[in-house]
Amino acid sequence: MTSLTQRKGGAVSRRSNKDGAEGGSNFDDENDLPREDIEEEERDSKETRLTLMEEILLLGLKDREGYTSFWNDCISSGLRGCILIELALKGRVEVEKAGMRRRSLLNRKVLLKNPAPCGDILLDEALKHIKETEPAETVQSWIEYLSGETWNPLKLKYQLRNVRERLAKNLVEKGVCTTEKQNFLLFDMTTHPLVDSVIKQRLVKKVQDAVLSQWTNDAHRMNKRMLSLIYLAHASDVLENAFAPLSDDDYDLAMKRVRELLDLDFDAESMKEGTNETMWAVITAFSK
Repeated sequence: MTSLTQRKGGAVSRRSNKDGAEGGSNFDDENDLPREDIEEEERDSKETRLTLMEEILLLGLKDREGYTSFWNDCISSGLRGCILIELALKGRVEVEKAGMRRRSLLNRKVLLKNPAPCGDILLDEALKHIKETEPAETVQSWIEYLSGETWNPLKLKYQLRNVRERLAKNLVEKGVCTTEKQNFLLFDMTTHPLVDSVIKQRLVKKVQDAVLSQWTNDAHRMNKRMLSLIYLAHASDVLENAFAPLSDDDYDLAMKRVRELLDLDFDAESMKEGTNETMWAVITAFSK
């Protein structure tokens, strides 16, 4: 069973090997977003729009081979974290209020905020599970349940299956990847090599710029989706793939700033005005 605490050692060090349709409800809580978040949404709508899950998978996929590293056992839980953050940013779920006792993020339950479908199969499947579950569960429990990483046989029904393959098919439908069959001596495997390098290069540059040219030195002023992408790319062990093309000086600076983000007091950040507490609860689950 993959532990959510595997990334607790901080930012990864540089490796020499460089392998590395929304619809439905109108309830997206856009009025709660900062101006820069709305502008980001508008820019994305003019381009090929990827979900957080698809962006994490795209960062992890090897361009020519079309599959993620066989040694990456972090991306599965990372993708489930993306699902919870997507649901939170779309106004579908939220965590309990801290209350008078100021309960920590990890001890607060995930609550249904709006049951309207998102128009994405994976998000709607997870939303259905959360809606039907009584009593409510914590963020960390939901990551384990959705990943199938639980010792409770009664919770295995919540596992989202074939998530990577389903997301890869989404990337194929959006024209980012294609589908091929590769023979690995003892078995055949479906792979998804990159066909639109522009979209991946744009994603990589967006991640790089967030900690270099557009660095704000204040997580609260960063775009929520980008902030989530950086944290979950780190938790999924794919952030290195975005930073690998950088010069040594830029790489060191980028990783220094990622370490600054990892060292934040997440409970304190979640109490600031205009923040998304569920987002910080997911980040805390991977960083504790």
